[in-house]
Amino acid sequence: MPDLPLSDLPLAGITVVSVEQAVAAPYATRQLADLGARVIKVERPGGGDFARRYDTTVHGESSYFVWLNRSKESVTLDLKTAAGRRVLGQLLGRADVFVQNLAPGAAERMGFGVEALKERFPSVIPCSITGYGSTGPWADRKAYDLLVQCQTGLVSLTGGPEEPARVGISVADIAAGMYAYSGILTALFARAVSGTVRPVEVSLFEALAEWMGQPANYTRFGGSQPPRVGTQHATIAPYGAYRCADGKDVLISIQNEREWASLCGRFLRQPALTDDPRFATGAERVVHRAELNTIVARRFAELDSAEAAEELDAAGIANAGVNDVADFVAHPVLAERDRWRDVTLPGGTAVPALIPPVDLDGVTPRMEPVPGPGEHTDAVLGELGYGEDEVRELRGSGIV
Repeated sequence: MPDLPLSDLPLAGITVVSVEQAVAAPYATRQLADLGARVIKVERPGGGDFARRYDTTVHGESSYFVWLNRSKESVTLDLKTAAGRRVLGQLLGRADVFVQNLAPGAAERMGFGVEALKERFPSVIPCSITGYGSTGPWADRKAYDLLVQCQTGLVSLTGGPEEPARVGISVADIAAGMYAYSGILTALFARAVSGTVRPVEVSLFEALAEWMGQPANYTRFGGSQPPRVGTQHATIAPYGAYRCADGKDVLISIQNEREWASLCGRFLRQPALTDDPRFATGAERVVHRAELNTIVARRFAELDSAEAAEELDAAGIANAGVNDVADFVAHPVLAERDRWRDVTLPGGTAVPALIPPVDLDGVTPRMEPVPGPGEHTDAVLGELGYGEDEVRELRGSGIV
């Protein structure tokens, strides 16, 4: 089936206006843009989204911003001014979706809260991304990714026995962005089917709380939380990384009794271990993890990492080398499956970026340039009917 032209992408014809910053909202809207939605990103004059300045590693651009903002149009507006808010209202008059992850209460104070939008723009789907929800005792509390990792207890599960650690990516922001994206798609579907506009709200805390379901059950009903075990698994054994003779680590994952028997007989070469009462069940193997790890580690230490992987593959045991980020970037699966595409930066340099992970038959996702701050302001204002003199006046006043 041939690729669809850009105008026929699944979300072509959908306009999203997003007053967004940082990670969560930009991640949600970038995914909409990938599938053809027009995303107009509203930024502050004089600098734009502060994520542009998180770092300068990608040819002077922020690694976060390059990842999150391709295929968007950037418009600068000072929303603290009446003129800036008037332009935003004009944009919303042509929009299908309004996304914002401003500080608590900011959208309401500007006149763009959910209730005001229902009154002024009844067909627009509002999506609010908050820290801890728009109601409740922490509605006015600021939230950032690591704070939410701490509040949900995730940090207490991550790291080794001696010290907790943050997850090394912005996992709370990513979770919220994913749920906002799926919520917006659901709301667009509901509007198309029934005409009903359903506002969407996602909080970073509740998005990550959903991911904490298993440890919550384990703690509530088991009497204590899962222990921190580094690259081991808290509730499955053997499951973790083991050091090989060449100094490299190989991780294995034993998920069931068939795999356990194969590991014992074909890799460890100790089939009698399957009858050892210490290791007879998954729960017993966790209880006797230290003894089991000594046995497993001894076998890994006899082999270099390539030999270990070959024997594990032959035994049907899931395994992986413990890659660093450079190994991941050069991963043969990404190369052989053609997952990289070039995206152009504001200065014109092209850099590789991963295409979205969901493949839709016949659909090539948009991988258009990352915008410079306010790059599309004049063009968008022109669409709204502003003449050159009016745009010049707005720019001279610092409104755009």
